[in-house]
Amino acid sequence: MKKTALLILIMTVLLTACNSKKNNVQLFPESNFDTTLVNQKVTLYTLKNENGMTAQITNYGARLVDLWVADKNGDFKDVVWGFESIKGYLTATDLFAGPVVGRYGNRIGKGQFSLDGKPYQLTLNNNGNQLHGGAGGFFTKVWNARQFKNEKGEDALELTYLSAAGEEGYPGNLNVKVIYSITKENELAINYEATTDSTTIINLTSHAYFNLHGTTSQSTNSHILSINADKYTPTDSLLIPTGEIADLTSTPLDFRKPTVIGDRINTDFLAIKYGKGYDHNFVLIKKAGEITQAAEVYEPATGIVMKVTTDQPAIQFYSGNFMDGVDKGKRGDKHNYRCGIALETQNYPDAPNHANFPTSVLKAGETYKHLCVYKFEVKK
Repeated sequence: MKKTALLILIMTVLLTACNSKKNNVQLFPESNFDTTLVNQKVTLYTLKNENGMTAQITNYGARLVDLWVADKNGDFKDVVWGFESIKGYLTATDLFAGPVVGRYGNRIGKGQFSLDGKPYQLTLNNNGNQLHGGAGGFFTKVWNARQFKNEKGEDALELTYLSAAGEEGYPGNLNVKVIYSITKENELAINYEATTDSTTIINLTSHAYFNLHGTTSQSTNSHILSINADKYTPTDSLLIPTGEIADLTSTPLDFRKPTVIGDRINTDFLAIKYGKGYDHNFVLIKKAGEITQAAEVYEPATGIVMKVTTDQPAIQFYSGNFMDGVDKGKRGDKHNYRCGIALETQNYPDAPNHANFPTSVLKAGETYKHLCVYKFEVKK
């Protein structure tokens, strides 16, 4: 009897350990983010589905803090960069780990544009240009938050923000709403909406950094990437579009066939030299407003596949060329060189200054809408 009891005990311990391994989601407590900034409360919200896929989001910058998805062995990996507490985000050298950026994601040359014949000067924060809405962009704001179940019974978080006319130089009072949801199909869906009381420009996107290894101790150069694009928008040395829309054929930017990211990342090609690797706007093969797959990323070591679907005309692929290991993120991971990628669904950079680019103008009475879905699967 004693032997039988001992055997049962051993089996129970082993089973418990196995189950623990298969469900190793390590969530952060809300207390890590509980603070007040500019008299507004900051906190952390958790969304999950019945499969165990889990996201944590803070209303500071509408940031995606962590995203846990299953790998080919059934273990869970946190596939986005971030920090364990609000202090990490407030002291980071890289300001763009996980937030929603706007009013205008990406760059506007010299921070200048005209609407209805009137010139506007935005604040400058990137080599004499504006990047991601300026130094006081949406990534610095505390958003109003409401957690709820959507019509499909899925966990969702609504974040809203009123951007006052004149903020960072933009015209019009802009009401912004972003809804994150975790679907039953293992998707992180992001729905953006905005309205204005007078003509303005807008280009919202998520600036999450992904690493499908689940740790920044391993490079994303091993990821296999495909992008459904046949053209891109060349830039000058400061990454401001020239206005040209160029063919990708026979260039190291052509990802129409799945390609290991690191294979051509140091190619002697002017666009890659300017970006110090990949940092380019890819023009998707699609009709305006059509919802299609924009990109797919696969990491053989974990078997994790991420598919990116959007209704936007383009996607920015950034390969982590300016990461330097100074910032220490979650669980002691350093944010090392080329150990995170961004795939930002968007309008074209600097679109207000190029008549041949899709319009970024939003008028009173209109509603800006943008859908981006990151879907996760596994290959064994």
